[in-house]
Amino acid sequence: MIEIKNIDGVVLYTAETATDVRAALEEAVGAGTDLYRARLVGARLDGARLVGARLVGARLVGARLVGARLDGARLVGA
Repeated sequence: MIEIKNIDGVVLYTAETATDVRAALEEAVGAGTDLYRARLVGARLDGARLVGARLVGARLVGARLVGARLDGARLVGA
């Protein structure tokens, strides 16, 4: 189980079967979860499919996004 939390520690999404943050984030995006202010500092998201993700205000410092699909993603303030 992996929880994606916002910068205040509030759980935004719980992925019951994901084995890493990338899979949990893809699952959350696929479910249409609003990931406003998600805390993804240092996350390894290489190759993640985040098409249409709502990541406004997300903390992505040090996150790896090499080859990630971000088409239509909302990243204002991220």
